[in-house]
Amino acid sequence: MKFHNAVTALILGMVMAMAADAEIDVIVNTSYVVGNASYGDIAKVFLAKAGTLPGGGILVPVDQNDGSPARATFYSKVTGKNASQLNAYWSKLIFTGQGQPPKAVGTDADVAALVAKNPNMIGYVHNASKVSGIKVIAKIAE
Repeated sequence: MKFHNAVTALILGMVMAMAADAEIDVIVNTSYVVGNASYGDIAKVFLAKAGTLPGGGILVPVDQNDGSPARATFYSKVTGKNASQLNAYWSKLIFTGQGQPPKAVGTDADVAALVAKNPNMIGYVHNASKVSGIKVIAKIAE
């Protein structure tokens, strides 16, 4: 019976640890001042509809690479758009000269490093708690 309880506790601990990592953090540089930012506010920045968040200065969004699980989750949960809808959205804006998509800079580590070095950038990563120079302004459950 004790073995069964220990195995159950171990499995539960592993599932909880995986759930903690199954979260996307929206990040800015620690020097960026921002008020309460909703998913809608963040979506506007990433969709070139706004250049700032409430209470903050100008922001430049940075994306992860196409096909990244973090990117798919971020856009699905924050903007309500899947990859094909997002491509159509940007195609229209580019064609009409109304905007350009955020630059894709790579992986979680690449985005975090870039945001940590630049006070006017915003990005998203898995588990930002291990990175210095950035702060989390929103959490998105996967």
